Amino acid sequence: MRVLVVEDERRLAETLQWGLEADGYAVDLAHDGLEGLELAQLYPYQVIILDIMLPKLNGYRVCAALRERGVTTPILMLTAKNGEYDEAEALDTGADDYLSKPFSYVVLTARLRALLRRGGAGSAGVLEFGDLVLDPAKRTCRRAGTPVSLTTKEFAVLECLLRHGGQLVTKREILDQVWDLAYRGDPNIVEVYVSALRRKLDAPFGRRTIATVRGAGYRLEDG
Repeated sequence: MRVLVVEDERRLAETLQWGLEADGYAVDLAHDGLEGLELAQLYPYQVIILDIMLPKLNGYRVCAALRERGVTTPILMLTAKNGEYDEAEALDTGADDYLSKPFSYVVLTARLRALLRRGGAGSAGVLEFGDLVLDPAKRTCRRAGTPVSLTTKEFAVLECLLRHGGQLVTKREILDQVWDLAYRGDPNIVEVYVSALRRKLDAPFGRRTIATVRGAGYRLEDG
């Protein structure tokens, strides 16, 4: 799942990025409100972590602008303030939840999982394709009822494919949704993870689920 962190405290932003990426999220950073507003409209994020006290455009205005423009991505507001009026304003402008600084990383990730379970643009409902079942909220994968252990990136690539059902997914789309904006490596890295998924999900079960569409990308098939 892809997350946008809009936070002007660079050390905190980078710490959040490090922790969330270790948990399997692809994370993009913005350090002011205008940059955050632009990125939130350009890319399909599953959740946005948005600080209130931002340069150029504060979090309240970013949140209100996104809602006015039809962006329904769940938003978790961060604030150094700790008063009921600030919390009320965050919710009134369209935020789905709030968290006061300083906060526990464990609590933040629990709040993110709760937001994703509720639905919206970043819905993390159980994904199924035939006998393949992926639960993004619980981070579990099963094939024919048998648990399958996946790395964080394998899980993210499979989730991307499942969210498109049987539709074609290009390498570029997978890179955009699974890797962050800072990735400048070989796009063929996608092939490495698709091959790993085939070894874990197809070969042991006699299936051919992830098909390559030559020169275009991949799609899921019943096989």
